[in-house]
Amino acid sequence: MNEVLEIVNLEQENVIMKRGGREQDSTGPVARLLGRVVFSSLLVIIAITAIPYGTVQPWWIAIFECAVFVVAILAVIEVSIGKRWSGDNLKLFAPLLLLSLFVAFQSLPLFSRIGPLGLGSSLSADPYGTRLIAIRLFALVVAALLLLRYTSNKTRLRKLIYSIIAIGIASAFFGIMRKNLQQGSGFFLPGLTIVDRSFGQFVNRNHFAFLMEMCLGLSLGLIVAESGRHRRAMVLLPVSAFLWVALIYSNSRGGILASLCQLLLLGVMLDPLNRLKKPKVATRWRLLQALASGLAMRVFLGLCLIALFAFGVFWIGGEPVVFNFQQAATDFSQQEMQNNVNTSRKEIWSATWQLIKAHPVAGVGFGGYWVGITRYHNASGAMTPQEAHNDYLELMASGGIIGCALVVWFAVMFLKRARQTLRSPDPYYRAAGLGALIGLFGVAVHSFVDFGIHITINALVLFGLIIIAAQGEGVAELYSGPPQRLGITRRDFDIR
Repeated sequence: MNEVLEIVNLEQENVIMKRGGREQDSTGPVARLLGRVVFSSLLVIIAITAIPYGTVQPWWIAIFECAVFVVAILAVIEVSIGKRWSGDNLKLFAPLLLLSLFVAFQSLPLFSRIGPLGLGSSLSADPYGTRLIAIRLFALVVAALLLLRYTSNKTRLRKLIYSIIAIGIASAFFGIMRKNLQQGSGFFLPGLTIVDRSFGQFVNRNHFAFLMEMCLGLSLGLIVAESGRHRRAMVLLPVSAFLWVALIYSNSRGGILASLCQLLLLGVMLDPLNRLKKPKVATRWRLLQALASGLAMRVFLGLCLIALFAFGVFWIGGEPVVFNFQQAATDFSQQEMQNNVNTSRKEIWSATWQLIKAHPVAGVGFGGYWVGITRYHNASGAMTPQEAHNDYLELMASGGIIGCALVVWFAVMFLKRARQTLRSPDPYYRAAGLGALIGLFGVAVHSFVDFGIHITINALVLFGLIIIAAQGEGVAELYSGPPQRLGITRRDFDIR
């Protein structure tokens, strides 16, 4: 058996090397040091990006992009020294790399200029804005590729997960503190004024809610999917409660509804029977005992989460939350008819649909929505919609069929990787993958009525969750590949 285990370990190392450097042990000390520097730098970039309003101002976005490209140069040096490279990671993000090229193509002057301003000279209604979007998207994809490569073991995966949750905790604490202490304009950041729509370090409470949804989903997955880890649950349960309280404090209707949908998905995806270990002697008592312990823990955690949500809504949120939901009907009805402003979601979505039908193939350019919508938004012009308040409609309007096809391609490839993570023999990878999917689901629901992933930190954390959910491929290979080739099964021994 020892000889068999040695052969399996060698096979595991081969699989690791084939996956493009999932471990750093086979490289020299310089390459290992650079690998640690790159990974640590990525975590620092995520943390810093969250501070200045979530990085929305042009100079902060430029700093973020430069930082990512500098880290990418270090990664290129590390790859050159270690002489290890694999194109497997590029397969997942190939659609998004093509999308960034397509966005850049939209900004090119392909046609003859019309009028003194050069209108109609490119596919985009705002070529300069589209060019900026192309650079930012490329920087985000590069950061995601680096995270996928250098999140090379379970220790680094934990660091990435806890870094994201820590950012959520810090943002939630700052938001609650600001809600109760701010007296005038400026609260550590000069742009934070006393406005109902602002919360935390964000100028829009809905953008804050997006960050909370992702962090909340990640922590919930770790709690419920690894219910046997009681210490971890005892730590993450109050963390989840705190994030939920902050989400309710923000009074974001979309965020509260998205969190309810996350809880519903969590209950649907969990199968209490799949974690039962078959005893050597399958007696009725031992089977019932295992079933009771698994179900009891999940039921207890579920009831605690529901009770915490009800406590937050009815006591902490109180009347503001109820009043905000009562006003939801006005978002889907015509507002301010006398001034012909038409800023309701119903009117904006209707105008966006007309824009989509007018530019079905290539859209009006990413970043060009605010210019293209003016022709179809029947209003006085006092307020021009800057976003569609529905990321799916805005994707169709900005990228047309080509942009939508590339995003769907990426989604399909990602879901295949995520399915492998959920089937991983390692319970931590399963729990982390489930938590990441729960967080992504909250974003998917909330994106029907808001545009939170336009904010740099939210987009960066979104890619972080994608990386976490796509981690299980190599683990599945390590557990299933070598034993099958050797003619033995997992029941013979545990190769963890």
